[in-house]
Amino acid sequence: MTTRVLICDDSSLARKQMARALPANWNADVTFAVDGHDALTKLRAGVAELMFLDLNMPEMDGYQVLEAVLSEDLPVLTIVVSGDIQPEARARVRKLGAIDFIKKPTDTDLVNTLLQDYGFLGPEDLAPVTKKADQWHAGPAASETSANLNEYLQEIANVAMGRSSDLLARLLKVFVKQPIPRVEMIARSELSMAISAAEDDSKYSAVCQGFTGSGIAGEALLLFADASVDDMAELLHYDDLDADNIQVEVLMDMSSILFGAFLKAIGDQLDLKLGLGHPTVLGQHRQIGDLLEHHSVRQEKLLCIEISYEVENRDISCDMLVLFTEDSVPFLEQRLQYLVD
Repeated sequence: MTTRVLICDDSSLARKQMARALPANWNADVTFAVDGHDALTKLRAGVAELMFLDLNMPEMDGYQVLEAVLSEDLPVLTIVVSGDIQPEARARVRKLGAIDFIKKPTDTDLVNTLLQDYGFLGPEDLAPVTKKADQWHAGPAASETSANLNEYLQEIANVAMGRSSDLLARLLKVFVKQPIPRVEMIARSELSMAISAAEDDSKYSAVCQGFTGSGIAGEALLLFADASVDDMAELLHYDDLDADNIQVEVLMDMSSILFGAFLKAIGDQLDLKLGLGHPTVLGQHRQIGDLLEHHSVRQEKLLCIEISYEVENRDISCDMLVLFTEDSVPFLEQRLQYLVD
């Protein structure tokens, strides 16, 4: 018996990884969807009885897809595959009808176990491994697009963001909204203009921390809106909210939480140990351009990952930039290509 499967993810790297996690000799007909709208169109056409669904997608995210599946009573069982591993994220998708949850990067053994547990993978569902069976396993997903550094680094950042958000959510007992990470190559002098969350009339405080690894180097920046500091200090349970050094403590605590978890997750995925320098406060209560003035006179390019963290139901937001030097790009391309091949 052939199982009709749909893999929905906006990242071609994630689609490849999910496809490769499926048993090579599973008698399945696998289809791919590049976003939520695409997935619903294919589900309405009856192409799948089992769907592997990403949560963090543009236009229509995984939560909205689950809501539509529920409201339209579409005949499909859904396993969520996501980098957002917050306990609340898992609880929300369960309430929306998902039968299970797999964290990224995908664990092949866990996929096999779930397929068996839910009755999709018995002895009668397996076929001899042939070239034809391997074609959907590596072919359709792998041939969709050639390697693209920005796209693949965005997926790596998505997983790292999920781990750092999970740590923050568990520590503060909140839910952290998951944006789509932005990845682009920019000149240092254009850095302040490239920050999407910055507002011209707002003041920020910032802390930076350098990092190095075999073949790569860079720095992480955390830009914290002044309007968010009091709420964050309250969530961190500081005793004296009026202390003069409270904002520096908030900056240091947040950078420790977010930088450490994010950069470790990047290193884990690239099979690389990153060493961290000492955090440094760049300034307080200043506009973005002033805080990043030390970049404005340097002309070399940077590979920039930007993530705007936002705590749900709180006036708390911060912007994290992870900046790789231009010399790091060849190494990153090599490592990311290894993940694809």
